[in-house]
Order: sequence, then structure tokens, then C-alpha cells
Amino acid sequence: MATGAARTRRALAVLRRHRRPLYLLAVVALLTQMAVAMVTTAVRQTPTIDEPVYVAAAEVYRQEHSLRFNPEHPPLGKLLVAAGTAFAGPRLEPGSLTDQTRLGRRLLYESGNDPWRLMLAARLPVIAFTLLLGLVVLAFARDLTGDAGGLAALTLYAFSPDVIAHGSLATLDVPAAGFLLTSVWQVWQVWLARLAGPGIRPFLRLGLVGGALGAAVAVKMSMLAAVPVLLALTAVSVWHATGPRRTTGPGQTTGPGRATDGRGRPAAGAHERPGAAPSRPPARSRLRAPSRRSGRAALVLLSVLGVAAVSVAVVWAAYLAVDPRLRWSAPQNLPAVGGLRGHVIDLLPFPEPFRDGMRIQFGFEARTWEGFLFGRLYSGSLWYYLPAALLVKTPLGALALWAAGVLALLTSPRLRPAAPYVLAPAAVLLAAAMTGERDLGVRYAVFLPMLLAVAAAGAVARRPRGRRGRRVHAVTASLLLLSVAVSSLRTFPYYLPYANEAFGGPAATHRHLHDSNVDWGQDLGRLAGHLREHHPGERIWLVYKGSGVPAHYGIRAADPREVPPGEVRGVLAVSNSSVAKAKGRLRVLLERSTPVERIGHSITLFRVDAAEGPR
Repeated sequence: MATGAARTRRALAVLRRHRRPLYLLAVVALLTQMAVAMVTTAVRQTPTIDEPVYVAAAEVYRQEHSLRFNPEHPPLGKLLVAAGTAFAGPRLEPGSLTDQTRLGRRLLYESGNDPWRLMLAARLPVIAFTLLLGLVVLAFARDLTGDAGGLAALTLYAFSPDVIAHGSLATLDVPAAGFLLTSVWQVWQVWLARLAGPGIRPFLRLGLVGGALGAAVAVKMSMLAAVPVLLALTAVSVWHATGPRRTTGPGQTTGPGRATDGRGRPAAGAHERPGAAPSRPPARSRLRAPSRRSGRAALVLLSVLGVAAVSVAVVWAAYLAVDPRLRWSAPQNLPAVGGLRGHVIDLLPFPEPFRDGMRIQFGFEARTWEGFLFGRLYSGSLWYYLPAALLVKTPLGALALWAAGVLALLTSPRLRPAAPYVLAPAAVLLAAAMTGERDLGVRYAVFLPMLLAVAAAGAVARRPRGRRGRRVHAVTASLLLLSVAVSSLRTFPYYLPYANEAFGGPAATHRHLHDSNVDWGQDLGRLAGHLREHHPGERIWLVYKGSGVPAHYGIRAADPREVPPGEVRGVLAVSNSSVAKAKGRLRVLLERSTPVERIGHSITLFRVDAAEGPR
């Protein structure tokens, strides 16, 4: 027994001596597995519904310096995509085309380009950006809780099925959320500046706050909802960072402004002396207090205005990077937005293409969209759709750690100052997304796995009283993190249709959700390979929801909705979103057909009896 205990102590001593290299190795391992998952997913998936539009608009930006396509989204995210497509050297002749969906099809399938190669080139910059965001999550969580919390947050991020799924696509959701996360982290750094000591560095960070916030808005307009929150947090941080520093002795501070090492931990020599009372400032200093407060208020105001100005400048810079002359003609049938919304759009200090893009977005919101939740097809939107969808598509261990992390931020005196920084942007953006009319997927809330991974670090880094309590806590946190990793690895490489085990896993997602939650057109290539191998020479019928061109992948199929159901024979392939929303002839046909196989959890193959017709 003694020998075993001695060996354990020696092993722990060795681990402590090599702590930093082992920590670095763990970070590299987590990001490496994430990179492998995303690159593998990107290589195997055909274009999703939105990607051809973004890629084609990016190429028009790069080749023609024109803003006329996809104005409903600002250009920065598509410029990121263009950084990859530039190496593929695609050919594109838009000509007189005005339909951006048609333009995407021409670029990928009608201009002599290789769609597999071009899409991989477009996705790689987003993959690289997503990996870099892992370092932001790590740094933010370490600033808040230390090394253990940072590694736990990175684990949640690196194994998040939603982040992997959308971080491997040439879309805008992850880049927008990532820039927002970076802005929140930097404004928290300003708050920490008082703890780390005086200097000009906090105010240099304000430029990073504004730059990252402007970049988020320059990727997706929906990030505008977070701007007031970030400006308010800027005011709080600057007020805190410029506050008076009460001392108990040389090199010591007291209260919430105690000196730290820059990561929220007490710095060497900065611990309070037991029983020491803070010294009162001299009378002259007390007399100057009102003037100091006025100066602080002015500095806060200037800081907020500076962050706002930098944000606006970044949005302008994104448009000017595409076309320095900012040539723009409003698209035909531009929706008219009246009332308060119209006045707000007119007052925004952004380029005219941005404001017209907002009008287009409000036009989308005015439409009636179809949704699907837990087997129910409905028109319009449900306010609880996103929370319900997140409940399905988030690993169970992550849900538990998110909840524990939020609780820790709200109840722990040490972590409570960070609660508004982590939770307020997430809550405001989620509330804004919940009021939208498009119940199309959790990608509209992909910022949550990022911000709540940081929050979860607070729960993991807790130190309960007593050796037994700390041991139980460490084992519980480790098991929850392990469950997240196992759940994520089990779904490889089908991250887009992921559902947690409580809802049947990715094979059952189509029973609960639709669209980009499960079926976004990504498995057309897999379907083509399966049909070649298992159904050569058979008559194929296809109802495909996506932007790919089946014939390009060798699929010779007809649409069963264009003929009477009794004439359909052979193999029927239907995208699961179309199954969920089946009406008319397709519904009759599906009721008389037998499901036999599933492709990538997003397409179902049915067998229609050749002798008797549909059953």
C-alpha cells in the first residue's frame, strides 16, 4: 500500500514538473482532432444550400470588385472565403445574371470548374478561422478561471458538433460569432486592466474591442443586436479600470481591484494582510474626488464613442475593400421598410449597400416560413424553437456544464464580475434570434457553444471545500467532458445532422428537426456513390433539397412529383426535409413506399414495388 502511494506521489510530482509542456500538448491535441474532423467533413460534403451563393459572390468581389450580389449580407465573411478561392483560380462569367442562386450554379457546374476542389478551397479559410477561435476560447476562459478552466472550455469548443459542422462550411455564422467572442474577450481584458496595474494598454485594447465588434457586424447584420451590449460593457470596463486604487501597503491592494497576474489570480505579493484596514485617502484627495469622477465619466464617454467609431470604420472598410469607389445600384423590388425600422435604417452610419441589405433582411422576415419541430410541421415561427433545437443538438454533458457554468457565474463572488460579459451578449443575441421568423436551424445561435464554453469553465474550476468534495467535483467534471468527446466522436463525420443520445442520435434527428439542423443538401455526393455501388441500372426517382446538380455527380433521376404516383417504379430518394414537409403527390407516394436505406442521415431511400406500384 505504501509503495503504491509513493509511486502515485512520484508520478504526480513528474506531472507537476512537466505541467506546461503537457498543457501545450493537450491544447495541440484538441485543436488537431478538431482540424481533422472539419477537414474530413469539408472534403466529403457537397455544397450546402447557402454556400454556392456566398462563394459566387466572393468571386465577383475578387474578380469584378462589384457588390451587386448577396447584398443581404455584408462582405467581410465572403472576403474570407475569397482568400481561399483565389488559390483555386476559378473561372466565372456572370454576364447579365442577376439571380445569385443561378450564379452559384454557373460557377460550380457550368464554367468548367471542379466543384469539389473549389468548395474545399472556399471552406479552408473558415476552418482555419474556427481553429484560431479555439485559442480565443482558451485564453478567455484562462483569464477567467485559470488553466484547468481554460482547457475544459477548449474541450467543449473543440468537440462541439455544431461548431465543427458550421465551421467546416463556407458560410457566415461561425465567423460572425467568432468576431463577437473576440470583442467580448477584449472588453473583459479592459476590466482586468485595473487588477493588472495602470498603463495605456487597456485603452489600446479598446481598438481591438471596436475592431472585432465591427468585423462581426461586417459579416452578419444580426450582430447589430450585440452592439449596445458591448458599448455598455465598454463603459463598465473603462469606469472600473480608471477607478481609484485603495492600498493597504506597498504593492498591495484591497477589494475587487486587488492586483492580479492578468488572469484574475492574485499576483505575487498582492495578498491582503490579515486584519489590515485600508488606509483613508488624504483630505486633499477627498476634495478632488468629484473632479476625478467627472474626468472618469468623460473618459468613459470618449472610450464608448471610440469603440463605436472603430466599429463603423471596420464596416466601411469591408465594403471599400471590395469596391473603393463604392458603386451601388439598389436591386429591383427592394422591400420598402417603413415606420420605426425604416427610420433606424436611414440613421445608421453605414454604407448604402449595408442599409439596403437590411431592408432585404426585413423583407425576408415579412414572409411566412415553414418550420418543423418534434414531428410537427407549422407555418410561421415558434418563440421556443431555438431553445428546443439546442436541447436536441447539444451533447448532454455540454448542457450540464453550461447550466453549471451559468450558475457559477451568477453565484460565485469571484466570478460574478464576469457574468455580464459572458451572459449578456449571449442572452441578447439569443432573444433577438428567437423573435425571428425563420426557424431554420441552430446555426442562428452558434455563438452559444462559444460563450457558454467559457461560462462552463467557471463550473469546472470550482474548488469545493474538503478533499473529498474536490475529488468528487473533479471526477464529475471529467466524466461530463469525456461524455461530450465520446458523443462528438460517435457522430463523425456526420456533424450537421447531430442529435444527442436522449433524442436518438444523428439517425433520428430528422424526426425532430429539419433544414440546416439535419439536411442542407450536403450528401448528394454520398448518394451518387451509393447508387453507383448498390443500385446500378435501376430507375431512380429523386426529391432533393439542396443547391447541387445531381447530374453532375452522375445521378440520372426524375422528379416523382411530376408524374402520377402509380407510374413511379424502382428506387425513390428523398431529402429528409422534404419527407418532413411532404404534401400532395409526394405524401401519397411516401405513404405507399417502404424506407430501405439512409444516406448520411439526411436522405432516405425508399423502395417502390415494380410489379404492384406504390404500396
